[in-house]
Order: sequence, then structure tokens, then C-alpha cells
Amino acid sequence: MDADEIAAGRARWQARYDAARKRDADFTTLSGMTVDPVYGPPEGAAYPGFERIGWPGEFPYTRGLHPTGYRGRTWTIRQFAGFGNARQTNERYKMILGAGGGGLSVAFDMPTLMGRDSDDPQALGEVGHCGVAIDSAADMEALFGGIDLAGVTTSMTISGPAVPVFCMYLVAAERQGADLSSLDGTLQTDIFKEYIAQKEWLFDPEPHLRLIGDLMEYCAREIPRYKPLSVSGYHIREAGSTAAQELAYTLADGFGYVELGLSRGLDVNVFAPGLSFFFDSHVDFFEEIAKFRAARRIWARWLRDVYGATSEKALWLRFHTQTAGVSLTAQQPVNNVVRTAVEALAAVLGGTNSLHTNALDETLALPTDESAEIALRTQQVLMEETGVTNVADPLGGSWYVEALTDRIEAEAEEIFARIRQLGGEGPHQLGPMTSGILRGIEDGWFTGHIAESAFVHQQALEKGDKRIVGVNCHTGTIAKDLEILRISHEVELEQRRMLAERKTARDDVAVSVAVTRMVEVSRTGENMIPAMLDAVRAEATLGEICDALRAEWGVYREPARF
Repeated sequence: MDADEIAAGRARWQARYDAARKRDADFTTLSGMTVDPVYGPPEGAAYPGFERIGWPGEFPYTRGLHPTGYRGRTWTIRQFAGFGNARQTNERYKMILGAGGGGLSVAFDMPTLMGRDSDDPQALGEVGHCGVAIDSAADMEALFGGIDLAGVTTSMTISGPAVPVFCMYLVAAERQGADLSSLDGTLQTDIFKEYIAQKEWLFDPEPHLRLIGDLMEYCAREIPRYKPLSVSGYHIREAGSTAAQELAYTLADGFGYVELGLSRGLDVNVFAPGLSFFFDSHVDFFEEIAKFRAARRIWARWLRDVYGATSEKALWLRFHTQTAGVSLTAQQPVNNVVRTAVEALAAVLGGTNSLHTNALDETLALPTDESAEIALRTQQVLMEETGVTNVADPLGGSWYVEALTDRIEAEAEEIFARIRQLGGEGPHQLGPMTSGILRGIEDGWFTGHIAESAFVHQQALEKGDKRIVGVNCHTGTIAKDLEILRISHEVELEQRRMLAERKTARDDVAVSVAVTRMVEVSRTGENMIPAMLDAVRAEATLGEICDALRAEWGVYREPARF
């Protein structure tokens, strides 16, 4: 790019920056040195390829979505939490909000993630252990008791039974008297990554896509600020993928959901802003920063050039980041504070929109109050003390970071081409990327490549080529065992008791009628969300709703592969 084009871009950025709202904050260094809000090539200098880097707030958004960077608005501190019953988790949420957290993120227990009630035989011993147990709208009311759902953004990490859980969230908000059209938050709902990595599905892919399409339509029409899909790369990376695989598989899934929306006749400029992303931030500092920058650039280009988006917000890739759970070690667990801080800093320098920092004891158990506070304070130290919010994309133009960004982007593009090839020449029911994803799931293509990457990494660890402090090097320690959070068996007994009481107190005829009506709607082209909401209002449980749909649609069984 020649000097005149660079100067014109800087002038466009300056105009947008001047017009944007900025925080009332001190944007000087610790020594009092004034710093510019963004840096670029020297005045009058040419920079070959600068169009791929550009200016913050301008296509291709490599350097961020907003001209102000974090001077306009810092990332949202959104700590992921859930354990035991709804009352216990509600107390943790109030602690997080009271300590300066900016949003909530719900972790559900395994029975809830699999669409089963706490009294289901398959739930035995699992209730409340890896997240909060939610059986009905009454639990959701208790979960958010004393928390204004109209005034706080809430993320829910659940995919298989995401739609009925979302309906419970809406009913809880209704019972608070909230205006549902004003709700703001994110539902994960990403079923593709379940088949690719996490394995928490209910049905075959097609019925899940039916529900997701209904949810997209409903939110676009009724709750425009709510994001019905958070496309997750986190679980793909935690399963053992490389950074480029995480990026490519995640964005391919996102393109699949764009094709789903288009197949429903939705306007990409309307529904695409409702798609958000969820990435892992691993411990290789610069690789992660490059991954996040490449993600924004790829998404903007594909949405514009392949899917025809024209509005700026439709081109924006907004993402939440969680530090890498798989990087935490049971050995010398206090070292996890350092790992988490490095990973969080990479997410911030990569321009994350919201962030969860893992607690030091999460490799052993759910976080204690103390470790959860340390995790929260890690973000606040980065935000308040380090100066990283002063300059937009401060590593932009770094030879190393730009080369890594280009390389990860190129690897991702190669993977996109392979996925589309898997789908064949067509015709495609939804679109070429979706066809490739479905074929890749059926053939075990994704899981096979992730397994190979995980195996290669494990070999490197066992040979000592890659090192983990406290595991295969620097293993001596004077540290003592941690006190960890333990979930009492009484939690499960109490949850089952409350569930039995609710079932006794409700109108069973109304529940049966509403659930039957929901199944009848599933056999038509009608949107299922209103009928599901009616079932939830009648206090139908999550298990009852999901069991009715299992009976109608069947249960997905992953093919055995060797």
C-alpha cells in the first residue's frame, strides 16, 4: 500500500476516533508519558500489504472492531460459574457482580447438559458436580433471584438442550417482569462442535439444526439484542486441536450457521450480528494473539465476499475468550495463576470482547470462593494496572505477529477448502460448507484430525521437546495440598426433593397438553419456540421436554471408529 492510501486510512480512522465515545480514564504510561491511541507506519512511508492490517474499526478488522480499541470500552469480565443447586450458584453470581464482574456466564451440570432431570437414573452421582442443576423454570428463577435479567448480560454454555433451557431463562425473566425484547446475552447452541469435540448431543444433526433455525428466527424477530448462537472453538482446542484447526473448524461452523440462516430466508445483515464466537486462549502467547487477529479478518472477508453481507455489524466477529483449562496442572497448581495471566493477556492483546479467567484449582475441582476471586482479580490487574487498554492493537505491525497472523489465516483457508470438498459438488440442502461439516462429522474427519494433533503434542511432551513446569521439568516443590471445593451428596438429595415437590404442586394435565402440543408443532414447519415456552410456563421439566423430542426424533449414536 502506498503512502497516500495509508494516510487516507489514518485520516478515516482519526475522524471515527474523534466522533466515538471514550472512557474517562488516564491514558498515559505509569511514568506519565502520553501515548497515541493507535500506531501505524511513519508518515509518508509506504507499507506493502498494509491493507491486510489496516486501522482499528475498519475492514478487514484485523486490528479490532472499534476505532477506539479499549479506550472506548474495556472487555466484559464474564466469569463462568455454576455448582450445586441454583441457590448456591446465585450466591456466587452475586459475589462476582459485587466484586466488579460485568456479566454472568452459566455452567450447567452434566445431567442438564444432556437434557436429563436430576431424578433421572442416568443423573445419579452427577447432580451439581460440574455446574448448576436446572430442572425447570423454577430453578432458573432461583438461579437469578435478586439479579435483574433486564440489566445484566448473561451467557449460557449449553448446546444439546440449549433451546428449552433458553425458554426457561425467558420465563424466569417474564416472572421478574422484564421486557423480553430488551434482554441481552448469549446462548451457546453450537451443536456442530458437540459432534466434532465435546460429545454433548441429544439428536441427529438435522433435528438440532431445525431447533437452531427456529431460535435464530425467533430472536431476530422478538429479541434483537440477544445472540442465539455462540460458535465455540474452545472445546475443539481443549480436545487437542492446533490453533489453526481451532480457528478453521470454528469459523467453518459459523459459516454453516450463516448458511442455515440464509436457508430460512433470513437477511444476513439482520441475523449475522446475532452470531458470536467463543475461543480458547492457550499458553503460546504470540500464536494466540495472531489467531484472534486472523479470525476477525477471515470472518469479515467471507461474510462480505461469500455470503453477501453489506452492513458493518454483520462483518464483525465478536468473541468471548476463556483461558485454557487444558493448560492447568494438578502438579504445583499455584503456577496456574501465572499461566492464566499470560493467556488472559494474549486474549486482551488479541482484542477479545469478553473474558473468563480460569481459577488455579479447576484442574482438581470447582473453584473455591478464594480461587474464583484470584481469577477475577487477574483480569482487573490487567485492566487497571498494565496500560494494555491505552492503545488499540499495540502489536500491529510487529513482523512476528503479522507473519503468524498471515500463516494461521493461510492454514485456515486450506482447511476450509478441504471441508467444502467433503460436501461434494451438490446440490446442497443448506450450503456447501454445511454439507462438508455434516459429511466430516459422519466420516469422523474432524475427530480424526484432532486426535492426531493431540497425539503429536503428547509425544512431544513425553520426549521433553515441549515442557510444562512442574510436570516434566522443575518438578521439585515445597507447595502443600490445596483445600478444594467439594459438592455434598446432600445437594443431589435436596434437588430431587424440590423437583418432586414441584411436580406434585403443578397442573399435570396442563403440562401434558403443552408438551403434546410442542411435539405436534415439531411435525410442521411452524416455529417451535412459542410452543416450547408454553410447556416451560406450565413447569414441564427439561427432561420431560427432551424425552418427548427424543421419542419423536430418536437419539444420536456416534458410529464406532477404529
